[in-house]
Amino acid sequence: MSVDPPRHALPPLTALRAFEAAARRGGMARAAQELSVTPGAVAQQIKILEDWAGAALFERHARGVTLTPLGAQVATEFSRAFDQIAGAVQSLRVAARPDVVRIATLPSLAQLWLSPRMPRLRRLFQGARISITALEKMPDLLRDGFDLALFLEPLENCKGVPLARDRIFPVCAPAEAVRIRKPSDLGQRIWLKDSTWADDWALWQKGAGVDLKGDPDALWFSLYALALAEAENGAGLLMGHELLCAEALGAGRLVAPLAMPVETGFVLSANLRAGEDRQLVKGIVADLAKP
Repeated sequence: MSVDPPRHALPPLTALRAFEAAARRGGMARAAQELSVTPGAVAQQIKILEDWAGAALFERHARGVTLTPLGAQVATEFSRAFDQIAGAVQSLRVAARPDVVRIATLPSLAQLWLSPRMPRLRRLFQGARISITALEKMPDLLRDGFDLALFLEPLENCKGVPLARDRIFPVCAPAEAVRIRKPSDLGQRIWLKDSTWADDWALWQKGAGVDLKGDPDALWFSLYALALAEAENGAGLLMGHELLCAEALGAGRLVAPLAMPVETGFVLSANLRAGEDRQLVKGIVADLAKP
C-alpha cells in the first residue's frame, strides 16, 4: 500500500499579501490603500496569518503597529518573494504581448509634454500599443505593471535616463505682458497657482534674486493644465515650467515677459523597470530624449 500523507496547507495568498504590504509600507492603513481594501480587511487577513503561524507578527499600539522580531525577520523574504512573482507576471505579459508598452507619468506631463509627442511615436513604432496612465507619484514599476515611468526627479538622485532639465519663469498672455516691465510689476498682478507646485513662486524669487514682498491675490487650480489654460486666457501670471509651456510659448499664446529662468533642481527622467531590455521600450526612450 502506497504511503501518501496529506500535505500541510499553506496560508491564504491574500493573508500573505496583506502582511507583506503592511510590513513594507509601515502600517495597515497604507497597505489598505495600496491593496484597495479597508484597513479592517488588512488587519483581518494578518490575523489569519498569525493564527496559522501561531505567533504574532505585529505589535498593536494606540497609534499604529510595529513588527515583532519574528515579523521583521520574515518581512524581507516575503517582499523578495512577491517581487519575484511580480517579475514572473511581467515576463508573461511581455512575452504574450511584446507590442504593448504601458507608460506612467504625471498628469501635467501626460497632457502637455507626452501627448504632443505621441503622433511621432506612433509613426516611428508602427504596431506598438502605447498606453498612458496619469499618476501623482512614481509607481513601483515591477509591482504596478508599468514598463516606463516619466517623472520629475531631483537631479542629484536621478535613477532614470535624464531627458530634460526643469526650469521655471513667469509666463502670461501677450496682452498681460505689456504691463510687466520689471520684476516688481509682478507683485501688482494676479498670480495663478496649482496645488502640485504650490511653492514655485517662492522658488523662482529665491533663484532669481527677486523679493516681491509677499504674495498678491492668487487663483488656485488642482491641475497645472487648467492653470496654463487660464494663463493663455489672460487670467493672470503663471509660473511656467519650460517643459510644459514650450508649445504655448512657441505658438505665441504665452510669452515670458522677463528673461529670468531658474532651474528647479529637478530633471525629467525616464525610468525603466528592472530587467527591461526590449528594444521597443529603449527606442521610445531614445526618441523622447530628442528636443
